[in-house]
Amino acid sequence: MLGDDDMRVIFHSQSKFPDLGALELFVRMVDVEGSSGGTAPNLPTGIIEGTSTAVPTRQPATPLVLSPSFAADLPVSGDDLGDGRSFGQLAAAMGADPVVDGAPAFMEVRERDPFVEAIGDDGSDSEPPIIGDESDADDDTAVAVGAQTHGSSGTQQYPRHFTTLNLEAINPAANLDQHHPVIHGERPSVIGTDEFEVGQRFETKEEAVLTIKSYNIRRGVEYKVFESDQLKYHGKCVQFGNGCNWLIRVTMRQRKGYWEVRKYNGPHTCLATEISMDHRQLDYHVICASILSLVMADASVSVKVLQNAVSSKFGFKPSYRKVWMGKQKAIAQIYGDWEESYNHIPRWIMGVQLYMPGTIALLRTSPVRIGNTVDASTVFFHRLFWTFPPCIEAFKYCKPLISIDGTHLYGKYGGTLLMAIAQDGNSNILPVAFGLVEGENTDSWKFFLTNLRQHVTPQPGILVISDRHNAIKAALLAEDGGWLPPSAYRAFCVRHIASNFALSYKSKEARRILVNAAYAKTEEDHRYYMDILRKEDPAMVAWCDRIGLELWTQYRDGGRRYGHMTTNISECINAVFKGTRNLPVGSLVKSTYGRLAELFVRKGKEAESQVGANQEFCQTLVKAIERNLQASRNMRVDLYDRGNSEFVVEELAPTAGRIAMSVCRVSLSARTCDCGNFQALHYPCRHVLAACSFCRLDWRTYVDDVYRMKTVFNVYKMGFSPPIHDDLLPVYEGPRVIPDPGMMRAAVGRPRKTRIRNSMDEADPDRPKRCGLCRTPGHTRRNCPQRPGASGSHEGSNA
Repeated sequence: MLGDDDMRVIFHSQSKFPDLGALELFVRMVDVEGSSGGTAPNLPTGIIEGTSTAVPTRQPATPLVLSPSFAADLPVSGDDLGDGRSFGQLAAAMGADPVVDGAPAFMEVRERDPFVEAIGDDGSDSEPPIIGDESDADDDTAVAVGAQTHGSSGTQQYPRHFTTLNLEAINPAANLDQHHPVIHGERPSVIGTDEFEVGQRFETKEEAVLTIKSYNIRRGVEYKVFESDQLKYHGKCVQFGNGCNWLIRVTMRQRKGYWEVRKYNGPHTCLATEISMDHRQLDYHVICASILSLVMADASVSVKVLQNAVSSKFGFKPSYRKVWMGKQKAIAQIYGDWEESYNHIPRWIMGVQLYMPGTIALLRTSPVRIGNTVDASTVFFHRLFWTFPPCIEAFKYCKPLISIDGTHLYGKYGGTLLMAIAQDGNSNILPVAFGLVEGENTDSWKFFLTNLRQHVTPQPGILVISDRHNAIKAALLAEDGGWLPPSAYRAFCVRHIASNFALSYKSKEARRILVNAAYAKTEEDHRYYMDILRKEDPAMVAWCDRIGLELWTQYRDGGRRYGHMTTNISECINAVFKGTRNLPVGSLVKSTYGRLAELFVRKGKEAESQVGANQEFCQTLVKAIERNLQASRNMRVDLYDRGNSEFVVEELAPTAGRIAMSVCRVSLSARTCDCGNFQALHYPCRHVLAACSFCRLDWRTYVDDVYRMKTVFNVYKMGFSPPIHDDLLPVYEGPRVIPDPGMMRAAVGRPRKTRIRNSMDEADPDRPKRCGLCRTPGHTRRNCPQRPGASGSHEGSNA
């Protein structure tokens, strides 16, 4: 062999071609400096993560080695291999992975991430001699100096949460606008390849610690911290005094304002006794610095993807818990501290009510007790309800129904985000109110629904669509809630009804028939499906009767559903806010203002352009009318009562895919049709269109105003005011708001899932398959480009 890269290739070839069998290596130790044939690894010219911002002016006296055996010139005769070529040449001939800068591509040394300062203060990193799986269990949310510009104190535009992960974000080339000063104009060193040297300087302790950790991670060796405070940092190899003398001491030069290497014995002369999947120094501080750009590009990126990205970058696979903690710290660096974000809410409320008069924001807190006394200076965050004037005004022109649902928060602290969703006549979804509560219980739902009724939906006859949660039922039935008939009505989501049905009856065919019975618009159609259920099992029909027909069937809803049988509009909004549910609550609350402002601008422009083009009805209605006009051409109409505009419409051909009556009675004055579509959807069905055509009546007069473009335009007519900078917000002088410690997610172990999966989570057979890793359709986990070592997953791979 000719050098270090040949040694790397031999181990890589062994992993690629297991048929080679066991390897026997004969090592001859030689003097490195006296060797003329040894090859030192090529040094990359870029900056990699954790690098110091200054290096000594002279080169290290000792060349870089991965271990003493790698420093030697190890010739191999052609007889041993049957070929006189080097291992590098053999690898090229065999089509092995290319060698980049002296290392195989799968072990490529990445350049420095631009957010090196994201690493936290390592004063707590006095690791014990025994290496545990979760040595970094103590969270550290201190914000480094270099990351202050990303805190929650400004009104900067937060990164948009894309639906697909952009792995290029981890490449520092995508963040060239981030500037890092250099001490005294010296060029940065190359971490991972350069040895430390006495006199080497670092701007901060965080930078020095990250550089030391990265150095040891790259070499697969570990060290212990013996001293760490505000003035010094001292680490030794875990095998110090037992074959290795590696140690480093970095101290603070107070007069000059930088950290300096004062003592260094290196490089490592120890050898690893076993291969480990994890590394002690690969803690959540280092992980945070390496994934910061990924989290900034997409805050909803899954921990699995980040785990594989870290594994591709360092060659070690950290535990799920470490990566989760690293992501939480990265989010805190970008969006503000988790605990401080709660205290920012009162000031934001004062500010938003100042620049957006009419905003409703109601904060509820609970006292902090220390023993038997109450701490008057601090309170626990309990609940928050908020809505904005454009949302209140918009609901007046939406369909008179509301869909409510709750979704879990996935950040450092738990809780539930409650939302009320409306829909305009053009099928656009619009959130109108939000609530942050401790969970879905009767008190929290009553708090949300009472304020929703009082401030947003005071109109009579409003329909509420929800699941069958007992807490929602109790809140809606409260005497002082304002949701009792005839002021308001309630209905159940059919998907949740079917899911509850599946708990008692496992037949998928019976569940399908139940859904058809719910969607039936006439009593005859409903009875048809229920008779099928009765033949299969009479207990199924009895189960349905206990619910109440007016709560789950369309033909008995009195036309209040407008065709909405599920809470899908709420589920869609849950997906939209998925990128913010794992953020600090302060950023979550502020994001609702920004996203709604963008929604109103975009939908308002669309509605304005359609009104300007003299379009009378929205596109959703136009398409429905076109289908009904096509079907109405094959009908015979008989007029029976001219005064009351009552007709009998007979279909001359059967309607495909429907159980429809061949003859329907139509009353234009009562706005009813025996098919049920006229009164359920509030626009003319095919029978009504045939009757209007027979009498030369204008069918437009029988369309509900909610479908007119002028009404849709009024939904988005009121806009949002530009927010002012956080520094200009009013000063809050009340008690400090802190999160309830009981709401913190699991402190140790993998975070527990709060999603309870049921039959509603079953995959649709017609839905395209998605990758289990990146959730993108078109491929599987096996050939996902984001898995470790996949082609195109990182720089230097076999693209």
